[in-house]
Order: sequence, then C-alpha cells, then structure tokens
Amino acid sequence: MSKFLAIDTSSRYLNVLVRNEQKTAQRFLPECAMQHSVLLSDEIDKAFGEAELTPSECDFFAAVTGPGSFTGIRIGIATVKGFALATAKPLVAVTSFDLIAYNVADENFYVVIDAAHSHYYVCGYGKDKKIILEPCYLSEERVKELKYSLYGFENLAFENYTRLNPERCLTVAVEALESRLSREMTALYVRKSQAEENLNANKRVEI
Repeated sequence: MSKFLAIDTSSRYLNVLVRNEQKTAQRFLPECAMQHSVLLSDEIDKAFGEAELTPSECDFFAAVTGPGSFTGIRIGIATVKGFALATAKPLVAVTSFDLIAYNVADENFYVVIDAAHSHYYVCGYGKDKKIILEPCYLSEERVKELKYSLYGFENLAFENYTRLNPERCLTVAVEALESRLSREMTALYVRKSQAEENLNANKRVEI
C-alpha cells in the first residue's frame, strides 16, 4: 500500500486524505466554498497527525485538477506542488471526471459537473474507463440528449442521473491512478474563467 496525501479543493467541499499504508486519515468539510485557502493547511496538518505520517515519508502527492472552482483548483495544485518540490516526490493528477468515474461500475456512462448558468462539464467513459466523449461544456438541453446514464456529486434533476458521495470517492480514484506519476501538474478548466471571458468581451467591444 502507498503513502500519500491527496486533496480535493475543486468544489464547495474540502476533502483531505492521508494514506499511510493500511492507515487512513480523512478530513472532509462539506460546505466551505471560498474558504479553501484558509482551512486547507490546518486540515492537512491534522490528517498527517492522525495518520502518523510526515510529508517526507509520502510516495507521492495528489490533487483534483478540475474542472470546477477556478480558484479552488489553483489552490489545490499549488499546495501539492509545494510538497512535491520540498520532498522531491512525484505528483498524481486526478480530474474531477476521474474522481467520479473510478467509482462507477457501468461500462458506458457520462460524468456531469454543474458549471452554472444551465451549463455542465461533461466527459464520457466506456469499457475500462476509456474516454468516449472528451471533456466538454454543454447546455442543459444537450445533456438531456445523452444516451447513457449520468453520474456526479451535485443534486441535479436529470432523469437518468445518480449522485455519488464525494467524501467516499477520493481514495478509490487516487489508488486507481497512482501509477500516473509525474513531475508536472496542470489544471483542467474545459472552458475559460468568467474573468477571461469578460476580458475578451471587453476587447471585442473596444475593437
């Protein structure tokens, strides 16, 4: 069994997981939107203490890289990159789609993440978690047209939708992807941030 720190700051919740071989410590805060930067360090310290592990003893550091909260994603990536740099250990990137997908037993399905304004981030998976629909940004009408079951973490009103518990999914996803060790980690945004879209709109107006 591996030793690692994994964090998910991509949504309104905060999930911190420390695995010390057979021993696991988890800190899950269900509602902490806009507070990740304030709470994260203390929750990491508590998890390391409960698991009786230090950062230097970790085999790797993992983070959920999006899509989701732009600010939260950046906080999570920066944090694990700091640990990796300080300890010369590798990184494991887990997308928000993978986080859900590796906890679904279906052979063909879609992961759906609320992107606000009646739009959604969507990724399709087939046999052996092969991607059959690349990550995309779809309207509610387009999501309703998808032919396989839908899975996600939020309370969504689609007929063929199943909500999973994010607290329980991080361990499974990280363990499924821990062979993807890397020295680099980048965010998966799928679309531009609202600030970038506003900036581009302003530039078009000026022209």
